[in-house]
Amino acid sequence: MSIVISKAQTRWRTSERQAMTRAGDLKPDNDDEAPETGLGLRTGRLDDILGFHLRMANVAIYQDYSAAMCDIGLTQKQFAVLELIAANPRVSQIDIANHLSMDRATMMALVNRLEARKLIERKPSAVDRRRQELLMTADGQVLIRQARAIQEQHELRFTGRFSPEELQVFVEALKRIYADIIPGRGDVE
Repeated sequence: MSIVISKAQTRWRTSERQAMTRAGDLKPDNDDEAPETGLGLRTGRLDDILGFHLRMANVAIYQDYSAAMCDIGLTQKQFAVLELIAANPRVSQIDIANHLSMDRATMMALVNRLEARKLIERKPSAVDRRRQELLMTADGQVLIRQARAIQEQHELRFTGRFSPEELQVFVEALKRIYADIIPGRGDVE
């Protein structure tokens, strides 16, 4: 199926685009108004999109986290899984996958990596042999203590930008965004 656009439609779209243009939306007609090389891009309507700002904040946090944890080789997801196991000994990998909104295949690969590093071990449940329970090993306990110290410093680089009150409001607002995808969190107001 091909789409044919007439010259009249093309002219209308061009004039409509020009009419819709506001500062930063599209390339300005006047090259003098274009930003100089190296000064960064105009963000246009991205400035009004919550998802864009969440993504940029996530990039900043991810990059800082990756640099901070590079010596111990722990990703954000791996850290989250270790924390959940530490807080919930004998938790199933399915429960962790559900809590982190992660598919089962990704969770299995992540658990395999942690197990290969001898940070956790899987044991069949005494109640249901099909269920795999996760336990922290002695090496895992040592690493999680190191990771927590690094993570605290990483966290302070971002939380320190807010007053305690601002941070509380900010975190509660973020929880409202993802409340309906995390089991047991739908009660956030």
